[in-house]
Amino acid sequence: MSDAADAGELSEMPLEALTACHECDLLMLKPELQLGESAHCPRCGFELYMSRPKVVKRSMALVIAALLLYFPANFLPIMELSLLGQNSTDTVWSGVHALYDSGMQGVAVVVFLASMAVPLLKLLCQFLVLLSIQFKFGRSYGLLLYRIYHHMREWGMLEVYLMGTLVSVVKLIGLADITLGVGLACFVSLLLVQVWLEVTMTPHQIWEALSGEDDHARH
Repeated sequence: MSDAADAGELSEMPLEALTACHECDLLMLKPELQLGESAHCPRCGFELYMSRPKVVKRSMALVIAALLLYFPANFLPIMELSLLGQNSTDTVWSGVHALYDSGMQGVAVVVFLASMAVPLLKLLCQFLVLLSIQFKFGRSYGLLLYRIYHHMREWGMLEVYLMGTLVSVVKLIGLADITLGVGLACFVSLLLVQVWLEVTMTPHQIWEALSGEDDHARH
């Protein structure tokens, strides 16, 4: 009876006051958190979310760093290959171009989307969302862009491209002279910054900041 009564009470609460566990789907009242505190599901122990200070400013710094790394990561040499007296310099963009010229247009398009286009679009969406929160304008567009960003999250696969590059280096290292380029360092740095950004830019604080409910995200 108590469970049924609790369910009835929750059904009468406004949606803004409720939250659900992503792991076990338990519906519960949304807890009020102070900065640095985290909320866990009472049934399965899954961390629901955490309230981090200065989310917008820290995320903005990481987005700008990622945008600055994006172009050298994709257009500077990843490695230089010397084989039988012939030298070649490879970049992410030259790899896409080589696939397209060799007749594998479909593969080239997929690699271009997953390693170049989608990661850039994700960063631009994040940047514009953070701008709308920081300067309190265009919140409706910010909400739309953040939804678009969440739909694109699974399409950016920089780590897959990096693993492919490392496998190629290991296989070729005994056949040719390989010199790792600045582009590879920028590519690895871009991947690490994006992972850090995913951790820092907590979704629940961004959603609440876009709706004007969370001031801790900016301060």
